[in-house]
Amino acid sequence: MSVLNNPIRVILMGPPGAGKGTQGEILAALWQVPRIAPGDIFRAEIKAETELGLKVKAFSDSGKLVPDETVIELMRSRLNQPDTSSGWILDGFPRTVVQAESLDMLLAEMSQVYDYVINLEVPDHILIERLLLRAKQDGRVDDTEDVIKNRLQEYYAKTKPLLDFYGQRVIVIDGTPVLSEVTKDIQNKLGSL
Repeated sequence: MSVLNNPIRVILMGPPGAGKGTQGEILAALWQVPRIAPGDIFRAEIKAETELGLKVKAFSDSGKLVPDETVIELMRSRLNQPDTSSGWILDGFPRTVVQAESLDMLLAEMSQVYDYVINLEVPDHILIERLLLRAKQDGRVDDTEDVIKNRLQEYYAKTKPLLDFYGQRVIVIDGTPVLSEVTKDIQNKLGSL
């Protein structure tokens, strides 16, 4: 267990390939809080063929992003579940300033605040290497270097304003070392605040 005060609520950010999902899982286990990733929830809903899942599938099948209001509704429902009382780690949300503003309003309604915004930073050339390797391992032949570069550009276009929105509250973590070192760095930086 970490020396951090409970409950702990963290927004985890970083580009594709920075290690967000893995760090989110490690920290969630260490701090004994749920890692909440809308993408994972959407995939589970689609698999279970729920009403939400069918709605989300229709958006993704037509190549559209899931609208903010659907994502916010999902987060409202998830953050109201009992296991979040000890805290949470948000992974992959918010992705836009509109979502961040909605999250602030939602948390105010719930009398909650987030404690930290962590941004994992990794140079593009390393992200591209990691994502190409992951694509190869997962058999994703569509994930070419050009596709990955486009995804990174889209990420930066939407995330830069988000980092500006959170401003001084963002704790920058170097995501290039080995996993255990990145985890230790996050714990050290949060523990010293």
